[in-house]
Amino acid sequence: MSGSEEHPRRGLFQTGRARTDGESGDLVPRGLRVSASYAWRFLVIAAAIGIGVWLVIQLKLLIVPLLIAILVTALVWPAFTMMLRHRVPRWAAIVIAVLGTIAVIVGLLWLAIWQITREAASVRERTTGAVDQLRTYLIDGPLHLTPAQIDGLLGQGWAFLQQQAELLWTGALAIGSTLGHVVTGTLLAIFILLCTLADGAGIWKWTVRLFPKRSRRAVDGAGRAGWRTVVNYARTQLLVATIDAIGIGIGAFLLGVPLAIPVAVLVFLGAFIPFVGAVVTGALAVFLALVYNGPWIALWMLVVVLGVQQLEGHILQPLLMGAAVKVHPLAVVLVVAGGAMVAGIPGALFAVPLAAFVNVVWVYLSRREWETGAPPDADDLIWSTVPRRRRKPA
Repeated sequence: MSGSEEHPRRGLFQTGRARTDGESGDLVPRGLRVSASYAWRFLVIAAAIGIGVWLVIQLKLLIVPLLIAILVTALVWPAFTMMLRHRVPRWAAIVIAVLGTIAVIVGLLWLAIWQITREAASVRERTTGAVDQLRTYLIDGPLHLTPAQIDGLLGQGWAFLQQQAELLWTGALAIGSTLGHVVTGTLLAIFILLCTLADGAGIWKWTVRLFPKRSRRAVDGAGRAGWRTVVNYARTQLLVATIDAIGIGIGAFLLGVPLAIPVAVLVFLGAFIPFVGAVVTGALAVFLALVYNGPWIALWMLVVVLGVQQLEGHILQPLLMGAAVKVHPLAVVLVVAGGAMVAGIPGALFAVPLAAFVNVVWVYLSRREWETGAPPDADDLIWSTVPRRRRKPA
């Protein structure tokens, strides 16, 4: 068979195959094909995220101290860079920042423990009396409950509190279930903090070199943008927590509620979990006012807590946290709840800064800002080695 006769048949067969493929493709609706394309990509991304979460859980003894060290670094970073700008030697700035942070934490804990040991006996006595009065009211009041019914309700409430306390304790001990694990995690967090403050430049350069050469500029810019967001979050959350603690603590003191200082300390620490921590710790102040001072003082304490929460939710959070985190308040609530469900207290604590970091990095990379935007300032970065200096004109 000649070549001139083969080509028409080959073209005929190819046309037939193309027509068959086209007809079979038309049998599947375009919307279904697009949905299937998105579906398998979504499954791949979900599998990758699942593997990442599994690795984090397996390496929690390392990941949790690392995140704690990064968050503490972001908290002390404004003061640390200010000392560097004023020509304080780096080693002296590190010592002042670390020892100052430890002194603040130890001082707050000492104040709380001091007042608890001072007023514990009085609070216990008044609480017992309030419980007896409530029991008498439930029996002789309009409810006319029997002692057996009251004991059953108290047993159910006590079991619920034990269950919730066990969940909180499990989440609080996410870095380890023994004292040795907790001590090891604390020492590791301090060591990482010292390393990031002392040689952050070398750590970051090593991290960037792990990526392909053509991607390093994008990674560097995204890391800088994300770090600025984390620093802004930590600075803003510190201000919000301080205002919450002062407002609720002064309110409890003026109303004569016992343990005002421990309540203020708990509010300060709990406020680092947005929208949730201050509410839970404020409820403790209302409970103390109820059992110690009676219902009217408890009502005024509730007014104080709600007033502080309104100030935070409608003024501080929109003006300060919205600009710092750049995440919608609804997303903040959802990520806090999801973080608490996955990892307990540490998950709720780190959920918002992680979400803010991922959001800023995603926007930076999607907009390809490293190609058009100006390079970030060195002072905005944890890995900057010296304060920024102006370049002399050539």
